[in-house]
Amino acid sequence: MKLSQYGYEFSEDMIAKYPTVNRDDARLMVLHRDTGEIEHRIFKDIIEYFDEKDMFVFNDTKVFPARLQGCKEKTGADIEIFLLRELNRELRLWDVLVDPARKIRIGNKLYFGDDELMGAEVIDNTTSRGRTLRFLFDGSYEEFKEALYAMGETPLPRWVREKVEPEDEEWYQTIYAKHEGAVAAPTAGLHFSKHLLKRMEIKGIDSSFITLHVGLGNFRTVDVEDLSKHKMDSEQFFVTEKAVEEINAAKSNGHKVVAIGTTVMRAMETAVTVGGKLKPMEGWTNKFIFHPYQFTSADAMVSNFHLPYSTQLMMVAAFGGYASSSRPSRAPTASTTAPAPSTAPVRRAKSSSSATRTGSRYARAWRRTSRRSSAARLS
Repeated sequence: MKLSQYGYEFSEDMIAKYPTVNRDDARLMVLHRDTGEIEHRIFKDIIEYFDEKDMFVFNDTKVFPARLQGCKEKTGADIEIFLLRELNRELRLWDVLVDPARKIRIGNKLYFGDDELMGAEVIDNTTSRGRTLRFLFDGSYEEFKEALYAMGETPLPRWVREKVEPEDEEWYQTIYAKHEGAVAAPTAGLHFSKHLLKRMEIKGIDSSFITLHVGLGNFRTVDVEDLSKHKMDSEQFFVTEKAVEEINAAKSNGHKVVAIGTTVMRAMETAVTVGGKLKPMEGWTNKFIFHPYQFTSADAMVSNFHLPYSTQLMMVAAFGGYASSSRPSRAPTASTTAPAPSTAPVRRAKSSSSATRTGSRYARAWRRTSRRSSAARLS
């Protein structure tokens, strides 16, 4: 497959700037892979497509306030630091991205906070924008972490909104987030409310949790036309013994397994065995999924809408079936704009979600769907 096969007409005004008041009021587009039928529903209706003992698999990673504003020593030039991951707790070493990068060199000192409460020294270059920082702070590790996070902002993608608002700390987080480590939310899960999870429980739909810490590689652009030459950034994941037992039991008993988001699908496809069963695994995955690909871990998938040429769009197209999705789609005439990308929370206007769509049809259908959108796909 070629990169150029994953484009569609797109403009920034198609991106939802705020979430719906109720998480599960986003609009849902359902694609039935076996027939190609498309339905337009509300996200809370998703449980109507599943039965007792079907298994929803969620990513319980937790977003931390990864964006810091600071200044450079001597010149006082403004800088922005994006925390990626902690390398060493005792030495307070972090992998970060810096902006502007061209003026941040090894040996430079940076300061953060209104009173320059915290400093950091650049000790290594990792990529063109990547640096390793050693933070300088007088106090315990707990005090350091508290001060660091107090200065940080919710890492809402810039293409959603330039200015972060206080409410984003809650909105840009799933309600079941548990294990801290993500610099971006697993956005398919943002549409699950407490009420929807309770309705799932009452109906007997089961839930299981894996962890994949979403990294900035989630947003990295593909810059090669031949997709087989693209290299994904690695992301840390954990598929526990408990999750494996729950998911494998559902599969063995003939129930559907539903991956809630591309991050869940990537983790499960990394941990799946030849027989389609999962095995406990933890580590780092750079698995890149695009058409053609044979999925064996999940029967259905929920995903937000994604930007053109993104790796998330490629995975979704592979799952829905790229060839069958190349036909023109008949979307409702009431819908006028394209979907919000997977990173956009959605508020104040109804959003939409889709189930099993892909490729060019995926692009055409979504172009006509309403602006506040999320996507779920079903088999």
